[in-house]
Amino acid sequence: MGSVAALTFSEARNTVIEIVRQARLVPATEPVALRSAAGRVLAEDVAADRDVPALARSVRDGFAIRAADVPGRLAVIGEVRAGDRFEGAVGEGQAVEIMTGAPLPAGADAVVMVEHTQRDNGLVIVDRPAEAQQFINPRGCEAAAGETVLHKGKRLDYTDVAMLAAFGRAAAAVYRMPEVAIVPTGDEIVEIEEAPADYQIRNSNAWSLAAQVTRAGGRAQVLGIARDTAAHTRELIARGLKADLLLLSGGVSAGKYDVVEPVLAELGAEFYFDRVLIQPGQPLVFGRAGGRFFFGLPGNPSSTMVTFEIFARAALELVGGQDETPLRMPLARLTREFRHRPGLTRFLPARLSEGGDEVTPVEWHGSGDVPALTRANAFLVADPERPVYERGELIRVLMK
Repeated sequence: MGSVAALTFSEARNTVIEIVRQARLVPATEPVALRSAAGRVLAEDVAADRDVPALARSVRDGFAIRAADVPGRLAVIGEVRAGDRFEGAVGEGQAVEIMTGAPLPAGADAVVMVEHTQRDNGLVIVDRPAEAQQFINPRGCEAAAGETVLHKGKRLDYTDVAMLAAFGRAAAAVYRMPEVAIVPTGDEIVEIEEAPADYQIRNSNAWSLAAQVTRAGGRAQVLGIARDTAAHTRELIARGLKADLLLLSGGVSAGKYDVVEPVLAELGAEFYFDRVLIQPGQPLVFGRAGGRFFFGLPGNPSSTMVTFEIFARAALELVGGQDETPLRMPLARLTREFRHRPGLTRFLPARLSEGGDEVTPVEWHGSGDVPALTRANAFLVADPERPVYERGELIRVLMK
């Protein structure tokens, strides 16, 4: 098969997102208990079952008052704390001591902070004016009854779990987790339990991919190593195309024994691109066969990891029902000068500071250097048109 196209990083990622978004089917749904909801993709809109807050409440410790009565000396007629209610009403020249989160007593229209008051024999002295509604959260200001507070297609995090609990949802409908088949390829690969010869390597890519798939919300199925024959590769690819997404590792370059693309072509695959202008990961294949999307990821470990994160992860999240698939690439300042050859977008191992504001390149020896990857916690993202970055300059980083 001839080359389809060599795309830039942005062009390739946009191609994946647009094609998968247009072609994807709505996944099956299933109920999940609240304790297991984090990380799942919501399959229903969730509405507030009441106003929040249900009553106007104070956002400070202090005194509930009438704004028209201050500055002045006010009689303290009681107190109210969170989880309780003041049964009376605040009248002219009166105040109620109030705690953060407590409902506002009737008659009061403002709260003054305790730091701005003095106590004197049953009185509270307020020496400054107050504005109506200050330090008060009105009823329903956070959410109104019936308002949609969570939208389907959102991957639930711990804040969303809190939202579900706050509105009495002990369970929620989520999309079924997509099945992702993983097929490493190559005669040089042996299983991790085996002792490799000096010309062999253990099957690390399948298990790093399985970990990345799990983190992205999929169920990983490692199908075994496809040997460098068309027959064996065809057998495992056919099995893999029964999953929701197929990930192949290795066998996609132009080598004599790289059989993945020809086998996919025999199976009627449609190829959208087979080369991306990035390093690592140039010989990256994306296509569809039998109604299933597949990626042919390059075989070097760094190439496999990076191309999954920036391309295959987006497809997996969309296939799993997620509406948005953001790629976190914040800016950080380089701790030293950095140079690279222009022409390709490069994703190179780096160490981000604890505060996330500084980044240092990690010494590495190419795409197969797994120890360097474990020392890194991010990847520098070097612009294809910028050969030199000076110390202190901002550069994009891809979070690991």
